[in-house]
Amino acid sequence: MRRNILQTLSLRVVSAIALVMATTSAIAQNTEKISGKVVDGSGAPLPGVNVVVSGTTNGTITDADGNYTLSVPEGSVLSYSFIGFKVSSVTTVAGQTSYDVTLEEDASDLEEVVVMGYGVQKKKLVTGATVQVDGEDLQKLNTTSALDALQSSTPGVQITTTSNQPGGGNFKVYIRGVGTIGDASPLYVIDGVSGGSLSNVAPSDIESIDVLKDAASCAIYGARAANGVILVTTKQGKSGKVKVTYDGYVGWSNVYKRPSTLNAKQFMDIQDEYSFNTTGQKIDWSTKVPADILKKVNDGWEGTDWWKEITNENAFQQSHAASLTGGSDRSKFALGFSYTSNEGVMGKPRESKYDRFTGRINSEHVIWKGEDRNIITFGENLSLYYTKSNTL
Repeated sequence: MRRNILQTLSLRVVSAIALVMATTSAIAQNTEKISGKVVDGSGAPLPGVNVVVSGTTNGTITDADGNYTLSVPEGSVLSYSFIGFKVSSVTTVAGQTSYDVTLEEDASDLEEVVVMGYGVQKKKLVTGATVQVDGEDLQKLNTTSALDALQSSTPGVQITTTSNQPGGGNFKVYIRGVGTIGDASPLYVIDGVSGGSLSNVAPSDIESIDVLKDAASCAIYGARAANGVILVTTKQGKSGKVKVTYDGYVGWSNVYKRPSTLNAKQFMDIQDEYSFNTTGQKIDWSTKVPADILKKVNDGWEGTDWWKEITNENAFQQSHAASLTGGSDRSKFALGFSYTSNEGVMGKPRESKYDRFTGRINSEHVIWKGEDRNIITFGENLSLYYTKSNTL
């Protein structure tokens, strides 16, 4: 019985080995050795191109002359990939031993522009650290000042306010930390003009804001850019039909949570306790408070709630902005006007209030146009603002 079992197992092993050898032989018979050359659009060979049979790990790379050799099964699809070029595939391998491929450049990412100094450069030429915030994203946050909106949009930039007055108060902006010499504030450049203030620019007028962090991107500004640069680009005219836009909002503000305060009787009790613990006697309130008021307190009057008296409930805030843009291939213009008003939640009846009016006009006209470029252009960029602030 045992001998029969061993004979059966032996026969099964031999059958399995034969099956594997037959399968291997079949695969070997269906495998072809192919070769080819990979070049770019100009015909130059591309070394280091990955040549892989799609869906497998079977592959190779091209040599210094762009040549490759690879054994592949019939019916395979070859994939060619290389950094900076689009992935290319060859149709099913069959009946041919040579496959030459031309890869097409994929420069879409490298053609993106990055703000650099007074202008822009292609992304492939820039390695500086920059942060860009789109003007539409700022406008959605409905803030009085653009710096308020930047607090949640610029990682690595520290923005704090020293006052909660309407209008944004005074902001402290640190791009490279707190400087040890002089002022650590960054340099503001608005439409190419340095030394402006972002608080006086309406968020609705901003096309984009770029924060230049490292020394390379700020080098054009010299020592003034020691603490970083914030570039502000306002909306410009564009070729096409005249476009009218309006953006506005209204709202109301209230104190989120009021502090717990003592009424008149509780205040007197605390003062009596303090006086007794320090002098051994309570306060003679008849010598400090008029008799009629003292009687009202003893009868249950809680006194004046000064927190409620100075709180401006439902403080009103609003913003309205209108713009007009348009132009042709030779002349472009942009007009904008905005009004912002914001009431404070404290200080009633003389609560703080902030009002700002801004006007903006810019245009560009081509006086002399060549075949492929503008030779002489004329334009202006004017910005006016008026603010009125009543602070506590």
